[in-house]
Amino acid sequence: MLKDISLTDIMPRVGTEIGVSDWITVTQDMIDKFAEATGDYQYIHVDPVRAAAETPFGGTIAHGFLSLSLLSAMNYSCLPKIREQTLGINYGFEKVRFVAPVKTGKRVRGHFTMSDARFRGASMLMITYDVSVEIEGERKPALTATWQTIIQFDPKDRPADA
Repeated sequence: MLKDISLTDIMPRVGTEIGVSDWITVTQDMIDKFAEATGDYQYIHVDPVRAAAETPFGGTIAHGFLSLSLLSAMNYSCLPKIREQTLGINYGFEKVRFVAPVKTGKRVRGHFTMSDARFRGASMLMITYDVSVEIEGERKPALTATWQTIIQFDPKDRPADA
């Protein structure tokens, strides 16, 4: 994995997997804190006894939005830093699909493929990633998404051919 790259290194990497994150264990404590932060106390997330008895999951599962929010931590653990970057902004998602539930205690990690990069104005670069969140030992991913971020940099650092 590259630790850092320059703006001039971005375009040749479009279409390639640019990083695979560290594993993150999804614990019941993490799920409970997410429920508290969002107000989503559905029993399939916060009541292990009832979830084991009344769902096909055998216990509690993470909120889909919790799995999605872990992309930030996954990003920081594996994507190279851009030397000229002064600010990074989460622009949003074009598509998110929650494919498989993340059972409590499972480990997940993100796979990031840079699918597009476009300069916007004199000092911004929009990077689009196709992302999947793998669940250890499972065939299907927890989710797939198309994620857009914006990198801000000093205009004097813009590559001449961009």
